[in-house]
Amino acid sequence: MPHAEPATAHHQDPTPAIAHPSLSGDIIGGITTFFTMAYIVVVNPGILSSPGTGMAFSGVLTATVLLSFSMTLMMGLYAKLPFAVAPGMGLNAFFAFTIVLQQQVPWPTALGIVFWAGVLFLIVSATPLREVIALAIPAGLRLATAAGIGLLLTLIGLRNAGLIESDAATLLRMGTLDHRAIFLLGGVLIAAVLMRRQNPLAFLAAIFVVTGVAWTFGYATPPERIVSAPDFASVFLKLDIPGALQLALLPAIVTILFTDLFDSLSTFIGVASASGLVDRDGKPINLRRGLIVDSFATFGAGLVGTSPGTAYVESIAGIRMGARTGRASVVTALCFLPCLFVAPLAAAVPGYATAAVLVLVGLAMFSTVTTIDFTSLEDGLPAFVTIVLIPLTLSISQGILWGFLLHALLYLVVGRAREVKPALWVLALISAGLIVLGH
Repeated sequence: MPHAEPATAHHQDPTPAIAHPSLSGDIIGGITTFFTMAYIVVVNPGILSSPGTGMAFSGVLTATVLLSFSMTLMMGLYAKLPFAVAPGMGLNAFFAFTIVLQQQVPWPTALGIVFWAGVLFLIVSATPLREVIALAIPAGLRLATAAGIGLLLTLIGLRNAGLIESDAATLLRMGTLDHRAIFLLGGVLIAAVLMRRQNPLAFLAAIFVVTGVAWTFGYATPPERIVSAPDFASVFLKLDIPGALQLALLPAIVTILFTDLFDSLSTFIGVASASGLVDRDGKPINLRRGLIVDSFATFGAGLVGTSPGTAYVESIAGIRMGARTGRASVVTALCFLPCLFVAPLAAAVPGYATAAVLVLVGLAMFSTVTTIDFTSLEDGLPAFVTIVLIPLTLSISQGILWGFLLHALLYLVVGRAREVKPALWVLALISAGLIVLGH
């Protein structure tokens, strides 16, 4: 999801100043928002249940829907904002590929990591710390983190389509061109045509068409049944909270905290500014409450059995269709409920059917790189290192930590130390410690 420039937030929620809200606009907008992000119901379980993680697809799908429903509902009733919430793209890849597969952390412990990150997020969101951190982090590093995550998602999408594969000598190489690559190209073309027409079904259409063709020609097997009862047995409340309190896992907790905070601030501020959901001072309305909901969506994700939840930038589509109040989020939340019963259908979607979505979401996130200032070494190099380390190490942690550290050190050696905010010096020191601890 694209990131935007954080702004200073009031400690108390200002009175909303929303123009021309209507029930019909909220209903249409809420439904539109659901369709623009419904792909997460299939994509998120596919990522988290990748071979080797040990997580059940049906359990993660149930957790995904449950989190999306409950937190989007909370966003509407408590924060009174037309934003939908679901497991975030990027953090789900970090959870599955870095924490579980690369670091060999058992998935219940990884869910415990998500839980503790959410607790810290709640503390930050409910106190002035959110403002201190938001103002301390350079815009270039926030944008670089989004771009790096975009490359990571693209890497996963290309791998799922068989276009790239691992190689002992060269790390990566071109894979075997087969039906998966053709389906990837077809999915991208379908989604691109619909996106140009601003059709909210673009991603879902790409997934459904590719899956249908794969079933028809025997490249994938259709489900024996369409619906089933929700799976509350495999991952629900199976997190290991005490097991996540290890020093070696602290970098992962901090990474989820900062990445979630970046994403939430950027989504709220960017979408609110673009849609006029701001107060008289130009600040997003109910920002504190929105961030509190996002923090609940993080530690709540650990409880139900999925990766961290966050507000979705796709909410702007619904806002453009008339969503202006929390009623729209209530509508979006209700749209998620039927998805609890489609696990067999979703499980029959082949991995390459979602590859196009991963690539296109990766493109949207990588596009933030165009606004990064690469003209000065002290700003450009930390951003560049952040961008390249995330996909090359399969770790958002390494990108963020090295970005903080390099930014502070380069400003020090070029004589601009006074421009570095005290909070960023603290973050740089913490990053140095976590880098050492992680190795």
